[in-house]
Amino acid sequence: MKKFLLITLIAVASAACEDYLDKEPYDYTSAGFYKTEEAIELGLTGVYYNMYLDMYNFGYAVPNYIFLDQFTGMAFERNDAPPTIGAGGGLDQNNTRVLQWWRTWYTFITRTNSLIYGSKDYIDGLSDKAKQYIAEARVLRAYCYYNLIATYGDVPFFDKPVTVEQYREPRTSKAIILDFILSETAEAAKYLEWTAPSRGRMDKAAAYGVRARAALLGGSLNYGGQGAGYFRIAAASADTVKGHRTLATRYEDLFTTTGQAKADVRSELIIEVMYSLDGTKRTHLIGFGSASRFYGQTLRHPSSLLADTYECTDGKRIDESPLYDPKHPQRNRDPRFHATLLMHGDTCTGNNTGAEDGKIKVILNAYDDNARQYDYGTNTWKSVINMDINSSAAWTSFTIMGAGYIWGKMTADSVESIQASTIHYPVMRYAELLLTYAEAKIELNELDQSVYDAINEVRRRAGMPDVSSDRIGNIDKMRQLVRRERKVELALEGLHFVDMRRWGIGDIENEYDSYGVPLKEFGGYEGMTEKPDFRKTPRHDLNDIAVYEAYKQKLRVAVPGRFWDPKFELWPIPQQEIFLNPALEQNTGYSN
Repeated sequence: MKKFLLITLIAVASAACEDYLDKEPYDYTSAGFYKTEEAIELGLTGVYYNMYLDMYNFGYAVPNYIFLDQFTGMAFERNDAPPTIGAGGGLDQNNTRVLQWWRTWYTFITRTNSLIYGSKDYIDGLSDKAKQYIAEARVLRAYCYYNLIATYGDVPFFDKPVTVEQYREPRTSKAIILDFILSETAEAAKYLEWTAPSRGRMDKAAAYGVRARAALLGGSLNYGGQGAGYFRIAAASADTVKGHRTLATRYEDLFTTTGQAKADVRSELIIEVMYSLDGTKRTHLIGFGSASRFYGQTLRHPSSLLADTYECTDGKRIDESPLYDPKHPQRNRDPRFHATLLMHGDTCTGNNTGAEDGKIKVILNAYDDNARQYDYGTNTWKSVINMDINSSAAWTSFTIMGAGYIWGKMTADSVESIQASTIHYPVMRYAELLLTYAEAKIELNELDQSVYDAINEVRRRAGMPDVSSDRIGNIDKMRQLVRRERKVELALEGLHFVDMRRWGIGDIENEYDSYGVPLKEFGGYEGMTEKPDFRKTPRHDLNDIAVYEAYKQKLRVAVPGRFWDPKFELWPIPQQEIFLNPALEQNTGYSN
Protein backbone atom coordinates (compact mmCIF):
# COMPACT_ATOMS: atom_id res chain seq x y z
CA MET A 1 0.00 0.00 0.00
CA LYS A 2 2.89 2.36 0.73
CA LYS A 3 3.98 2.43 -2.87
CA PHE A 4 0.45 3.04 -4.15
CA LEU A 5 -0.36 5.81 -1.71
CA LEU A 6 2.86 7.71 -2.37
CA ILE A 7 2.29 7.51 -6.11
CA THR A 8 -1.29 8.67 -5.65
CA LEU A 9 -0.28 11.71 -3.61
CA ILE A 10 2.29 12.74 -6.20
CA ALA A 11 -0.14 12.22 -9.07
CA VAL A 12 -2.92 14.22 -7.46
CA ALA A 13 -0.60 17.09 -6.58
CA SER A 14 0.91 17.12 -10.05
CA ALA A 15 -2.55 17.49 -11.62
CA ALA A 16 -2.82 21.06 -10.32
CA CYS A 17 -4.01 23.68 -12.77
CA GLU A 18 -5.85 26.98 -12.44
CA ASP A 19 -8.71 25.25 -10.66
CA TYR A 20 -8.88 26.27 -7.01
CA LEU A 21 -9.54 22.69 -5.95
CA ASP A 22 -6.13 21.69 -7.19
CA LYS A 23 -4.23 24.39 -5.28
CA GLU A 24 -3.04 22.41 -2.29
CA PRO A 25 0.39 21.74 -0.80
CA TYR A 26 2.52 19.08 -2.45
CA ASP A 27 3.77 17.92 0.96
CA TYR A 28 0.69 17.02 2.96
CA THR A 29 2.72 16.44 6.12
CA SER A 30 4.57 19.77 6.04
CA ALA A 31 5.12 20.79 9.66
CA GLY A 32 3.10 23.81 10.60
CA PHE A 33 1.20 24.17 7.34
CA TYR A 34 -2.34 23.66 8.72
CA LYS A 35 -2.12 26.29 11.44
CA THR A 36 -4.50 28.87 9.97
CA GLU A 37 -8.14 28.82 8.94
CA GLU A 38 -7.14 29.62 5.38
CA ALA A 39 -4.70 26.73 5.13
CA ILE A 40 -7.21 24.31 6.61
CA GLU A 41 -9.87 25.48 4.16
CA LEU A 42 -7.44 24.95 1.29
CA GLY A 43 -6.60 21.45 2.51
CA LEU A 44 -10.27 20.56 2.91
CA THR A 45 -11.00 21.75 -0.62
CA GLY A 46 -8.42 19.27 -1.84
CA VAL A 47 -10.10 16.53 0.19
CA TYR A 48 -13.46 17.27 -1.42
CA TYR A 49 -11.87 17.14 -4.82
CA ASN A 50 -11.39 13.42 -4.32
CA MET A 51 -15.17 13.05 -4.46
CA TYR A 52 -14.93 14.14 -8.08
CA LEU A 53 -11.81 12.15 -8.87
CA ASP A 54 -13.63 8.94 -7.99
CA MET A 55 -16.01 9.35 -10.93
CA TYR A 56 -13.21 8.19 -13.22
CA ASN A 57 -11.93 5.33 -11.11
CA PHE A 58 -14.18 2.65 -12.59
CA GLY A 59 -14.22 4.08 -16.10
CA TYR A 60 -17.08 5.40 -18.19
CA ALA A 61 -16.96 8.73 -16.28
CA VAL A 62 -19.49 7.67 -13.68
CA PRO A 63 -19.31 7.62 -9.86
CA ASN A 64 -18.13 4.30 -8.49
CA TYR A 65 -21.40 3.89 -6.56
CA ILE A 66 -23.20 3.21 -9.85
CA PHE A 67 -21.51 -0.15 -10.19
CA LEU A 68 -22.50 -1.50 -6.79
CA ASP A 69 -25.99 -2.66 -7.75
CA GLN A 70 -24.38 -4.72 -10.52
CA PHE A 71 -22.86 -6.89 -7.77
CA THR A 72 -26.39 -7.89 -6.69
CA GLY A 73 -29.35 -9.57 -8.32
CA MET A 74 -31.06 -6.24 -8.92
CA ALA A 75 -28.97 -5.21 -11.95
CA PHE A 76 -26.21 -6.34 -14.29
CA GLU A 77 -23.83 -5.11 -16.97
CA ARG A 78 -23.88 -6.00 -20.64
CA ASN A 79 -20.49 -7.71 -20.32
CA ASP A 80 -21.41 -9.93 -17.39
CA ALA A 81 -20.49 -13.45 -18.38
CA PRO A 82 -21.18 -16.80 -16.69
CA PRO A 83 -20.37 -17.94 -14.18
CA THR A 84 -20.33 -14.59 -12.42
CA ILE A 85 -21.54 -12.32 -9.70
CA GLY A 86 -20.63 -8.70 -10.13
CA ALA A 87 -20.06 -6.00 -12.67
CA GLY A 88 -18.03 -7.01 -15.67
CA GLY A 89 -16.81 -10.43 -14.59
CA GLY A 90 -16.02 -12.76 -11.74
CA LEU A 91 -15.72 -11.52 -8.19
CA ASP A 92 -12.17 -12.42 -7.23
CA GLN A 93 -9.02 -10.84 -5.84
CA ASN A 94 -7.94 -9.69 -9.30
CA ASN A 95 -11.18 -7.91 -10.20
CA THR A 96 -10.29 -4.37 -11.28
CA ARG A 97 -13.24 -2.77 -9.53
CA VAL A 98 -12.47 -4.54 -6.29
CA LEU A 99 -9.03 -2.92 -6.42
CA GLN A 100 -10.29 0.51 -7.47
CA TRP A 101 -12.87 0.61 -4.69
CA TRP A 102 -10.13 -0.09 -2.12
CA ARG A 103 -7.78 2.52 -3.55
CA THR A 104 -10.45 5.19 -3.82
CA TRP A 105 -11.18 5.16 -0.09
CA TYR A 106 -7.58 4.85 1.07
CA THR A 107 -6.58 7.78 -1.10
CA PHE A 108 -9.38 9.73 0.51
CA ILE A 109 -8.31 8.63 4.00
CA THR A 110 -4.71 9.65 3.33
CA ARG A 111 -5.82 13.18 2.53
CA THR A 112 -8.13 13.50 5.53
CA ASN A 113 -5.50 12.12 7.90
CA SER A 114 -2.96 14.66 6.68
CA LEU A 115 -5.39 17.52 7.25
CA ILE A 116 -6.76 16.37 10.61
CA TYR A 117 -3.41 15.35 12.08
CA GLY A 118 -1.57 18.31 10.60
CA SER A 119 -3.92 20.78 12.31
CA LYS A 120 -4.24 19.07 15.70
CA ASP A 121 -1.66 21.27 17.46
CA TYR A 122 -3.35 24.48 16.30
CA ILE A 123 -7.07 23.81 16.02
CA ASP A 124 -8.03 24.68 19.61
CA GLY A 125 -6.80 28.23 19.09
CA LEU A 126 -8.46 28.75 15.72
CA SER A 127 -11.88 30.02 14.67
CA ASP A 128 -15.16 28.13 14.78
CA LYS A 129 -15.01 28.01 10.99
CA ALA A 130 -11.68 26.18 11.12
CA LYS A 131 -13.19 23.70 13.59
CA GLN A 132 -16.09 23.21 11.20
CA TYR A 133 -13.68 22.38 8.37
CA ILE A 134 -11.92 19.76 10.46
CA ALA A 135 -15.29 18.31 11.51
CA GLU A 136 -16.21 17.96 7.84
CA ALA A 137 -12.98 16.08 7.21
CA ARG A 138 -13.71 13.76 10.13
CA VAL A 139 -17.15 12.90 8.73
CA LEU A 140 -15.64 12.23 5.33
CA ARG A 141 -12.99 9.96 6.84
CA ALA A 142 -15.62 8.07 8.82
CA TYR A 143 -17.65 7.61 5.65
CA CYS A 144 -14.58 6.18 3.89
CA TYR A 145 -14.05 3.64 6.63
CA TYR A 146 -17.73 2.66 6.51
CA ASN A 147 -17.37 1.82 2.81
CA LEU A 148 -14.29 -0.26 3.51
CA ILE A 149 -15.64 -2.36 6.38
CA ALA A 150 -18.99 -2.83 4.63
CA THR A 151 -17.16 -4.28 1.66
CA TYR A 152 -14.05 -6.05 2.94
CA GLY A 153 -14.71 -6.55 6.66
CA ASP A 154 -11.48 -6.11 8.64
CA VAL A 155 -9.17 -3.60 6.93
CA PRO A 156 -5.98 -1.66 7.72
CA PHE A 157 -6.78 1.28 9.97
CA PHE A 158 -4.89 4.58 10.10
CA ASP A 159 -6.07 7.75 11.84
CA LYS A 160 -2.88 9.70 11.18
CA PRO A 161 -0.16 9.87 8.51
CA VAL A 162 1.66 6.57 8.71
CA THR A 163 5.25 5.38 8.71
CA VAL A 164 6.73 2.83 6.35
CA GLU A 165 6.47 0.20 9.08
CA GLN A 166 2.79 0.90 9.67
CA TYR A 167 2.00 0.28 6.01
CA ARG A 168 2.92 -3.33 6.73
CA GLU A 169 0.61 -3.84 9.70
CA PRO A 170 -2.22 -6.40 9.61
CA ARG A 171 -5.90 -5.60 9.39
CA THR A 172 -7.92 -4.08 12.24
CA SER A 173 -11.21 -5.56 13.41
CA LYS A 174 -14.26 -4.10 11.67
CA ALA A 175 -15.95 -3.75 15.08
CA ILE A 176 -13.13 -1.49 16.31
CA ILE A 177 -13.35 0.60 13.14
CA LEU A 178 -17.13 0.82 13.45
CA ASP A 179 -16.84 2.20 16.96
CA PHE A 180 -14.34 4.73 15.63
CA ILE A 181 -16.85 5.77 12.96
CA LEU A 182 -19.59 6.23 15.55
CA SER A 183 -17.33 8.23 17.86
CA GLU A 184 -15.98 10.44 15.09
CA THR A 185 -19.37 11.32 13.62
CA ALA A 186 -20.85 12.11 17.02
CA GLU A 187 -17.97 14.40 17.91
CA ALA A 188 -17.82 16.07 14.50
CA ALA A 189 -21.55 16.80 14.53
CA LYS A 190 -21.04 19.27 17.40
CA TYR A 191 -19.23 21.69 15.09
CA LEU A 192 -21.54 21.46 12.06
CA GLU A 193 -24.72 23.18 10.95
CA TRP A 194 -27.79 21.13 10.07
CA THR A 195 -27.59 22.18 6.44
CA ALA A 196 -24.24 23.20 4.99
CA PRO A 197 -24.32 26.71 3.50
CA SER A 198 -22.37 25.39 0.52
CA ARG A 199 -24.08 22.52 -1.25
CA GLY A 200 -22.04 19.35 -1.47
CA ARG A 201 -20.34 19.82 1.93
CA MET A 202 -20.68 17.65 5.02
CA ASP A 203 -23.03 18.98 7.71
CA LYS A 204 -24.73 17.75 10.87
CA ALA A 205 -27.34 15.79 8.90
CA ALA A 206 -24.55 14.03 6.99
CA ALA A 207 -22.70 13.22 10.22
CA TYR A 208 -25.78 11.62 11.77
CA GLY A 209 -26.60 9.97 8.45
CA VAL A 210 -23.20 8.27 8.21
CA ARG A 211 -23.54 7.29 11.86
CA ALA A 212 -26.97 5.76 11.21
CA ARG A 213 -25.85 3.88 8.09
CA ALA A 214 -22.78 2.45 9.82
CA ALA A 215 -24.68 1.45 12.97
CA LEU A 216 -27.34 -0.30 10.87
CA LEU A 217 -24.55 -2.38 9.33
CA GLY A 218 -23.17 -3.31 12.74
CA GLY A 219 -26.63 -4.17 14.03
CA SER A 220 -27.56 -6.35 11.07
CA LEU A 221 -24.29 -8.29 11.16
CA ASN A 222 -24.14 -8.28 14.97
CA TYR A 223 -20.63 -6.86 15.19
CA GLY A 224 -18.97 -7.95 18.41
CA GLY A 225 -22.22 -9.52 19.59
CA GLN A 226 -23.59 -5.99 20.13
CA GLY A 227 -26.24 -5.97 17.43
CA ALA A 228 -29.06 -4.57 19.55
CA GLY A 229 -26.89 -1.70 20.75
CA TYR A 230 -25.96 -0.77 17.21
CA PHE A 231 -29.59 -0.88 16.11
CA ARG A 232 -30.41 1.58 18.91
CA ILE A 233 -27.65 3.92 17.71
CA ALA A 234 -28.94 3.65 14.13
CA ALA A 235 -32.49 4.47 15.17
CA ALA A 236 -31.44 7.34 17.44
CA SER A 237 -29.09 8.84 14.85
CA ALA A 238 -31.69 8.75 12.08
CA ASP A 239 -34.33 10.12 14.45
CA THR A 240 -32.09 13.06 15.32
CA VAL A 241 -32.27 14.30 11.73
CA LYS A 242 -36.07 14.43 11.77
CA GLY A 243 -37.30 17.99 11.77
CA HIS A 244 -34.09 19.26 10.20
CA ARG A 245 -34.47 17.78 6.74
CA THR A 246 -37.57 16.99 4.64
CA LEU A 247 -38.52 14.86 1.66
CA ALA A 248 -38.76 16.41 -1.77
CA THR A 249 -42.34 16.88 -2.91
CA ARG A 250 -41.88 14.90 -6.12
CA TYR A 251 -39.75 11.75 -6.25
CA GLU A 252 -38.75 12.24 -9.88
CA ASP A 253 -37.35 15.72 -9.15
CA LEU A 254 -34.51 14.10 -7.24
CA PHE A 255 -32.93 12.84 -10.46
CA THR A 256 -33.11 15.73 -12.94
CA THR A 257 -31.14 18.97 -13.18
CA THR A 258 -34.26 21.13 -13.03
CA GLY A 259 -35.64 19.20 -10.09
CA GLN A 260 -32.42 19.35 -8.12
CA ALA A 261 -32.48 23.15 -8.28
CA LYS A 262 -35.58 23.19 -6.07
CA ALA A 263 -35.31 23.94 -2.35
CA ASP A 264 -37.33 20.89 -1.27
CA VAL A 265 -35.02 18.60 -3.25
CA ARG A 266 -31.98 20.26 -1.70
CA SER A 267 -33.41 19.45 1.73
CA GLU A 268 -33.67 15.74 0.98
CA LEU A 269 -30.24 15.36 -0.64
CA ILE A 270 -27.91 15.03 2.35
CA ILE A 271 -24.73 13.83 0.59
CA GLU A 272 -24.24 14.35 -3.13
CA VAL A 273 -21.49 14.01 -5.69
CA MET A 274 -21.75 17.42 -7.34
CA TYR A 275 -21.39 18.17 -11.03
CA SER A 276 -21.37 21.45 -12.95
CA LEU A 277 -20.82 23.05 -16.35
CA ASP A 278 -19.38 26.16 -14.71
CA GLY A 279 -15.63 26.74 -14.49
CA THR A 280 -13.78 23.48 -14.77
CA LYS A 281 -16.53 21.26 -16.14
CA ARG A 282 -17.44 18.16 -14.19
CA THR A 283 -19.94 15.97 -16.00
CA HIS A 284 -20.83 12.29 -16.02
CA LEU A 285 -22.22 9.58 -18.31
CA ILE A 286 -24.59 7.80 -15.92
CA GLY A 287 -27.61 8.25 -18.16
CA PHE A 288 -25.70 7.72 -21.38
CA GLY A 289 -24.58 4.29 -20.20
CA SER A 290 -28.06 3.27 -19.08
CA ALA A 291 -30.42 4.46 -21.80
CA SER A 292 -32.03 3.24 -25.02
CA ARG A 293 -29.79 2.83 -28.09
CA PHE A 294 -31.68 5.81 -29.56
CA TYR A 295 -29.61 8.12 -27.37
CA GLY A 296 -27.36 5.96 -25.17
CA GLN A 297 -25.18 2.88 -24.95
CA THR A 298 -27.13 0.55 -22.63
CA LEU A 299 -24.16 -0.63 -20.58
CA ARG A 300 -26.09 -1.26 -17.37
CA HIS A 301 -29.49 -2.88 -16.97
CA PRO A 302 -32.02 -3.23 -14.15
CA SER A 303 -33.22 -6.79 -13.66
CA SER A 304 -36.68 -8.31 -13.53
CA LEU A 305 -36.10 -9.04 -9.83
CA LEU A 306 -36.08 -5.32 -9.19
CA ALA A 307 -38.98 -4.55 -11.52
CA ASP A 308 -41.18 -7.19 -9.94
CA THR A 309 -40.54 -5.84 -6.43
CA TYR A 310 -42.64 -2.72 -7.08
CA GLU A 311 -46.15 -3.05 -5.68
CA CYS A 312 -49.35 -2.30 -7.53
CA THR A 313 -51.11 0.94 -6.65
CA ASP A 314 -53.29 -0.92 -4.14
CA GLY A 315 -50.19 -1.57 -2.01
CA LYS A 316 -50.04 -5.28 -2.80
CA ARG A 317 -47.26 -7.32 -4.37
CA ILE A 318 -47.88 -8.26 -8.00
CA ASP A 319 -48.68 -11.91 -7.19
CA GLU A 320 -51.29 -10.76 -4.68
CA SER A 321 -52.90 -7.84 -6.49
CA PRO A 322 -55.84 -8.15 -8.91
CA LEU A 323 -54.52 -4.99 -10.58
CA TYR A 324 -51.42 -6.70 -11.99
CA ASP A 325 -51.57 -7.54 -15.69
CA PRO A 326 -48.64 -9.63 -16.99
CA LYS A 327 -49.46 -8.45 -20.51
CA HIS A 328 -48.90 -4.85 -19.41
CA PRO A 329 -46.72 -5.09 -16.30
CA GLN A 330 -46.11 -1.34 -16.07
CA ARG A 331 -49.78 -0.55 -15.53
CA ASN A 332 -51.21 0.16 -12.06
CA ARG A 333 -47.78 0.14 -10.46
CA ASP A 334 -46.07 2.13 -7.74
CA PRO A 335 -45.22 5.49 -9.42
CA ARG A 336 -41.58 4.92 -8.51
CA PHE A 337 -41.62 2.10 -11.06
CA HIS A 338 -42.17 4.65 -13.84
CA ALA A 339 -39.61 7.09 -12.40
CA THR A 340 -36.96 4.36 -12.22
CA LEU A 341 -37.60 1.91 -15.06
CA LEU A 342 -38.59 2.00 -18.73
CA MET A 343 -39.81 -0.92 -20.84
CA HIS A 344 -41.60 -1.93 -24.05
CA GLY A 345 -44.38 0.52 -24.84
CA ASP A 346 -43.07 3.32 -22.63
CA THR A 347 -42.28 6.77 -23.97
CA CYS A 348 -38.77 7.86 -23.07
CA THR A 349 -37.18 11.27 -23.52
CA GLY A 350 -33.61 12.51 -23.64
CA ASN A 351 -31.25 14.93 -25.32
CA ASN A 352 -28.16 14.19 -27.38
CA THR A 353 -26.67 17.67 -27.50
CA GLY A 354 -28.20 19.85 -24.80
CA ALA A 355 -29.83 22.01 -27.46
CA GLU A 356 -33.38 22.02 -28.78
CA ASP A 357 -32.39 20.04 -31.88
CA GLY A 358 -30.96 17.30 -29.68
CA LYS A 359 -34.20 16.40 -27.95
CA ILE A 360 -35.31 12.77 -28.32
CA LYS A 361 -38.71 11.25 -27.64
CA VAL A 362 -39.34 7.65 -28.65
CA ILE A 363 -41.72 4.82 -27.80
CA LEU A 364 -39.64 1.81 -26.81
CA ASN A 365 -40.28 -1.30 -28.87
CA ALA A 366 -38.82 -4.67 -27.91
CA TYR A 367 -39.97 -6.59 -30.98
CA ASP A 368 -40.38 -4.63 -34.23
CA ASP A 369 -37.83 -3.40 -36.76
CA ASN A 370 -39.35 0.07 -36.60
CA ALA A 371 -40.33 2.28 -33.69
CA ARG A 372 -42.26 5.50 -33.21
CA GLN A 373 -40.25 8.70 -32.72
CA TYR A 374 -41.55 12.21 -32.15
CA ASP A 375 -40.57 14.84 -34.72
CA TYR A 376 -40.19 18.11 -32.82
CA GLY A 377 -40.00 20.02 -36.11
CA THR A 378 -43.44 18.95 -37.31
CA ASN A 379 -44.90 18.05 -33.89
CA THR A 380 -45.90 14.63 -35.20
CA TRP A 381 -44.96 11.01 -34.59
CA LYS A 382 -43.15 9.11 -37.34
CA SER A 383 -41.93 5.59 -37.99
CA VAL A 384 -38.13 5.19 -37.80
CA ILE A 385 -35.60 2.37 -37.68
CA ASN A 386 -35.66 0.81 -34.23
CA MET A 387 -32.19 1.47 -32.88
CA ASP A 388 -32.75 -1.02 -30.04
CA ILE A 389 -32.98 -3.79 -32.64
CA ASN A 390 -31.32 -2.63 -35.86
CA SER A 391 -28.37 -0.45 -34.87
CA SER A 392 -24.79 -1.74 -35.02
CA ALA A 393 -24.70 -1.93 -31.21
CA ALA A 394 -28.22 -3.24 -30.70
CA TRP A 395 -26.79 -6.38 -29.10
CA THR A 396 -26.49 -4.32 -25.91
CA SER A 397 -30.10 -3.11 -25.94
CA PHE A 398 -32.82 -3.88 -23.42
CA THR A 399 -34.46 -6.28 -25.88
CA ILE A 400 -31.59 -8.18 -27.53
CA MET A 401 -29.53 -8.25 -24.35
CA GLY A 402 -32.68 -9.59 -22.79
CA ALA A 403 -33.07 -7.40 -19.75
CA GLY A 404 -36.51 -6.12 -20.72
CA TYR A 405 -35.92 -2.86 -18.85
CA ILE A 406 -33.68 0.19 -19.01
CA TRP A 407 -33.04 2.76 -16.33
CA GLY A 408 -35.32 5.78 -16.29
CA LYS A 409 -33.70 7.21 -13.18
CA MET A 410 -30.85 9.59 -14.12
CA THR A 411 -31.66 9.25 -17.87
CA ALA A 412 -34.92 11.19 -18.28
CA ASP A 413 -33.55 14.72 -18.31
CA SER A 414 -34.26 16.31 -21.71
CA VAL A 415 -32.72 19.69 -20.80
CA GLU A 416 -29.00 18.89 -21.12
CA SER A 417 -26.92 16.47 -23.13
CA ILE A 418 -27.03 12.91 -21.82
CA GLN A 419 -23.37 12.70 -22.85
CA ALA A 420 -22.39 15.51 -20.45
CA SER A 421 -24.83 15.33 -17.57
CA THR A 422 -24.59 17.48 -14.44
CA ILE A 423 -27.31 15.72 -12.46
CA HIS A 424 -25.86 15.44 -8.94
CA TYR A 425 -25.51 11.85 -7.81
CA PRO A 426 -27.42 11.16 -4.57
CA VAL A 427 -25.15 9.37 -2.10
CA MET A 428 -27.47 9.82 0.90
CA ARG A 429 -31.06 11.05 1.09
CA TYR A 430 -33.42 11.81 3.94
CA ALA A 431 -35.69 9.02 2.66
CA GLU A 432 -32.92 6.54 3.47
CA LEU A 433 -32.76 7.79 7.07
CA LEU A 434 -36.50 7.40 7.53
CA LEU A 435 -36.25 3.81 6.33
CA THR A 436 -33.14 3.21 8.45
CA TYR A 437 -35.03 4.41 11.51
CA ALA A 438 -37.93 2.10 10.71
CA GLU A 439 -35.73 -0.92 10.03
CA ALA A 440 -33.70 -0.50 13.21
CA LYS A 441 -36.84 -0.21 15.32
CA ILE A 442 -38.35 -3.26 13.62
CA GLU A 443 -35.23 -5.32 14.31
CA LEU A 444 -35.43 -4.22 17.96
CA ASN A 445 -39.04 -5.46 18.04
CA GLU A 446 -40.15 -1.95 18.92
CA LEU A 447 -43.12 -1.44 16.63
CA ASP A 448 -44.87 1.81 17.42
CA GLN A 449 -46.54 4.64 15.54
CA SER A 450 -43.20 6.30 14.80
CA VAL A 451 -42.21 3.28 12.69
CA TYR A 452 -45.40 3.41 10.65
CA ASP A 453 -45.11 7.18 10.31
CA ALA A 454 -41.56 6.95 8.93
CA ILE A 455 -42.54 4.40 6.29
CA ASN A 456 -45.79 6.20 5.48
CA GLU A 457 -43.91 9.44 4.89
CA VAL A 458 -41.84 7.77 2.18
CA ARG A 459 -44.80 5.93 0.66
CA ARG A 460 -47.10 8.95 0.66
CA ARG A 461 -44.57 11.02 -1.22
CA ALA A 462 -44.53 8.29 -3.87
CA GLY A 463 -48.34 8.19 -4.02
CA MET A 464 -48.64 4.79 -2.36
CA PRO A 465 -51.08 3.69 0.40
CA ASP A 466 -50.11 3.79 4.07
CA VAL A 467 -48.93 0.70 5.90
CA SER A 468 -51.81 -1.76 5.62
CA SER A 469 -53.74 -2.89 8.70
CA ASP A 470 -52.57 -6.51 8.38
CA ARG A 471 -48.99 -5.34 8.86
CA ILE A 472 -49.58 -3.34 12.03
CA GLY A 473 -47.98 -5.18 14.94
CA ASN A 474 -46.55 -7.94 12.70
CA ILE A 475 -42.74 -8.00 12.79
CA ASP A 476 -42.30 -10.25 9.74
CA LYS A 477 -44.67 -8.24 7.57
CA MET A 478 -43.05 -4.98 8.65
CA ARG A 479 -39.58 -6.39 8.01
CA GLN A 480 -40.74 -7.41 4.54
CA LEU A 481 -42.21 -3.97 3.88
CA VAL A 482 -39.20 -1.93 4.95
CA ARG A 483 -36.89 -4.11 2.87
CA ARG A 484 -39.21 -3.72 -0.11
CA GLU A 485 -39.24 0.04 0.38
CA ARG A 486 -35.45 0.24 0.47
CA LYS A 487 -35.22 -1.66 -2.82
CA VAL A 488 -37.71 0.41 -4.78
CA GLU A 489 -37.00 3.81 -3.19
CA LEU A 490 -33.20 3.63 -3.43
CA ALA A 491 -32.62 1.62 -6.63
CA LEU A 492 -29.43 2.55 -8.53
CA GLU A 493 -28.11 4.48 -5.53
CA GLY A 494 -25.66 1.78 -4.46
CA LEU A 495 -27.33 0.83 -1.17
CA HIS A 496 -28.69 -2.59 -2.04
CA PHE A 497 -25.11 -3.82 -2.41
CA VAL A 498 -24.77 -3.68 1.38
CA ASP A 499 -28.44 -4.39 2.12
CA MET A 500 -28.24 -7.74 0.33
CA ARG A 501 -25.37 -8.76 2.59
CA ARG A 502 -26.93 -7.32 5.74
CA TRP A 503 -30.06 -9.37 5.10
CA GLY A 504 -28.13 -12.49 4.05
CA ILE A 505 -30.05 -12.98 0.79
CA GLY A 506 -27.26 -13.10 -1.78
CA ASP A 507 -27.92 -16.79 -2.38
CA ILE A 508 -31.60 -16.41 -3.26
CA GLU A 509 -31.05 -13.28 -5.33
CA ASN A 510 -28.48 -14.99 -7.51
CA GLU A 511 -29.56 -18.63 -7.67
CA TYR A 512 -31.03 -18.53 -11.20
CA ASP A 513 -30.31 -17.00 -14.57
CA SER A 514 -31.44 -13.40 -15.00
CA TYR A 515 -34.57 -13.45 -17.15
CA GLY A 516 -35.96 -10.56 -19.13
CA VAL A 517 -38.19 -9.71 -22.07
CA PRO A 518 -40.84 -12.27 -23.10
CA LEU A 519 -39.89 -13.99 -26.35
CA LYS A 520 -41.63 -13.01 -29.56
CA GLU A 521 -42.30 -16.62 -30.56
CA PHE A 522 -44.50 -16.98 -27.49
CA GLY A 523 -46.43 -13.82 -28.30
CA GLY A 524 -44.24 -11.37 -26.41
CA TYR A 525 -46.03 -9.53 -23.64
CA GLU A 526 -49.41 -10.31 -25.20
CA GLY A 527 -48.68 -14.00 -24.71
CA MET A 528 -47.99 -13.63 -20.99
CA THR A 529 -50.49 -14.97 -18.46
CA GLU A 530 -48.17 -16.08 -15.66
CA LYS A 531 -47.09 -14.27 -12.53
CA PRO A 532 -43.71 -14.75 -10.82
CA ASP A 533 -43.54 -17.13 -7.86
CA PHE A 534 -42.47 -15.35 -4.67
CA ARG A 535 -43.19 -18.28 -2.37
CA LYS A 536 -40.60 -20.87 -3.26
CA THR A 537 -39.47 -20.63 0.37
CA PRO A 538 -40.38 -18.38 3.32
CA ARG A 539 -37.13 -16.48 2.69
CA HIS A 540 -38.13 -15.78 -0.91
CA ASP A 541 -41.50 -14.55 0.30
CA LEU A 542 -40.07 -12.36 3.07
CA ASN A 543 -37.55 -10.71 0.74
CA ASP A 544 -39.75 -10.45 -2.38
CA ILE A 545 -37.45 -12.61 -4.50
CA ALA A 546 -39.28 -13.63 -7.67
CA VAL A 547 -38.72 -17.05 -9.27
CA TYR A 548 -39.52 -17.58 -12.97
CA GLU A 549 -38.70 -21.26 -13.40
CA ALA A 550 -42.29 -22.32 -14.15
CA TYR A 551 -42.36 -20.33 -17.39
CA LYS A 552 -38.73 -19.54 -18.09
CA GLN A 553 -38.98 -21.00 -21.60
CA LYS A 554 -41.09 -17.96 -22.54
CA LEU A 555 -38.42 -15.47 -21.41
CA ARG A 556 -35.14 -14.35 -22.91
CA VAL A 557 -32.13 -15.14 -20.71
CA ALA A 558 -30.19 -11.96 -19.98
CA VAL A 559 -27.40 -13.35 -17.77
CA PRO A 560 -27.05 -17.14 -17.70
CA GLY A 561 -25.19 -19.03 -15.03
CA ARG A 562 -25.55 -16.63 -12.10
CA PHE A 563 -24.59 -18.17 -8.79
CA TRP A 564 -23.69 -17.30 -5.23
CA ASP A 565 -20.75 -18.46 -3.16
CA PRO A 566 -20.71 -17.82 0.62
CA LYS A 567 -17.35 -16.08 0.22
CA PHE A 568 -19.12 -13.28 -1.67
CA GLU A 569 -20.45 -11.96 1.63
CA LEU A 570 -17.18 -10.01 1.64
CA TRP A 571 -15.10 -8.82 -1.26
CA PRO A 572 -11.58 -10.22 -1.51
CA ILE A 573 -8.63 -8.12 -0.43
CA PRO A 574 -7.10 -6.97 -3.74
CA GLN A 575 -4.18 -9.18 -4.69
CA GLN A 576 -2.01 -6.19 -5.58
CA GLU A 577 -2.39 -4.86 -2.04
CA ILE A 578 -1.36 -8.20 -0.56
CA PHE A 579 1.76 -8.13 -2.74
CA LEU A 580 2.58 -4.71 -1.26
CA ASN A 581 1.72 -5.73 2.30
CA PRO A 582 2.06 -9.49 2.97
CA ALA A 583 0.63 -8.94 6.48
CA LEU A 584 -2.83 -8.55 4.91
CA GLU A 585 -4.63 -11.87 5.23
CA GLN A 586 -7.04 -12.75 2.45
CA ASN A 587 -10.74 -13.09 3.21
CA THR A 588 -12.02 -16.64 3.57
CA GLY A 589 -12.59 -18.52 0.33
CA TYR A 590 -10.34 -16.44 -1.91
CA SER A 591 -6.88 -17.62 -2.96
CA ASN A 592 -3.74 -15.47 -3.04
